[in-house]
Amino acid sequence: MGLGNFKIGWQRQVQYFGHEQGSKYTCLIYDNRGMGESDKPLARYSTSEMAKDTLALVNHLEWTSARQLHVLGVSLGGMIAQELALLIPERIASLTLVSTAARLVNTLGYWENLSDRINMSPDAQLDDTKARIFSQSWLEAPDEYGEFPTNGDRFAAMDLAKRQDLKGFTRKGIFCQAIAAGWHHKNPEQLSQLADKVGRQRIQVLHGTADRMISPPHGETLARELGGEEKGVTKIIVEGRGHVLHYEERAMYQEFLESMVEKAEKLE
Repeated sequence: MGLGNFKIGWQRQVQYFGHEQGSKYTCLIYDNRGMGESDKPLARYSTSEMAKDTLALVNHLEWTSARQLHVLGVSLGGMIAQELALLIPERIASLTLVSTAARLVNTLGYWENLSDRINMSPDAQLDDTKARIFSQSWLEAPDEYGEFPTNGDRFAAMDLAKRQDLKGFTRKGIFCQAIAAGWHHKNPEQLSQLADKVGRQRIQVLHGTADRMISPPHGETLARELGGEEKGVTKIIVEGRGHVLHYEERAMYQEFLESMVEKAEKLE
């Protein structure tokens, strides 16, 4: 999951893959260190150390077979997924990297933006977050479940509920996770090594053209440095959609995931 978010953000995907398709799939979701029900040590976090958290968890579950893990990471989670794939490439069946980057460009702006957001009023923070991670068309559309006037209103209610969890959502946790995201850096050589060991046909990169949190060129660069479509990497650019594709295009997102899983299961 991305920076400052709880595992509950995957609830619709878990409903589909873990329940409706429970005979085919087993899902693992968890809070990254610094958020939700996970520990929140005061330290310099890194995506490599956070990947070791994930590795300890899957090892505890004894998910240790070759090509057993279909790994999905969004934003900060996508950075952690890159590190995990470098740690255990032989255990990765497929790797889906969504709205993420090999490294953030213009990190000075990133830190200024982070500082500004943390010091905003709660209402201003919410408005800024909505504008950065969702397309305006999705925010203004009617809530698909009919419980709120718009999708934007549903997200606002979810975000406010998260912020009221004073143990799960802390300023310390946000800063520590932001350090990990800001300092994440994978160079072209490292990405090539990752792709060589995992297999380029097992990798897909997804990004929305309206992503104002991690801009679309980051996704283009990531896909290219992994080897590009000409070498087998799947690149999907979703027109007019923002940072959180699994909210904005839930059915399409699930189709992309299922297609990659099915493709990977047929590979040797």
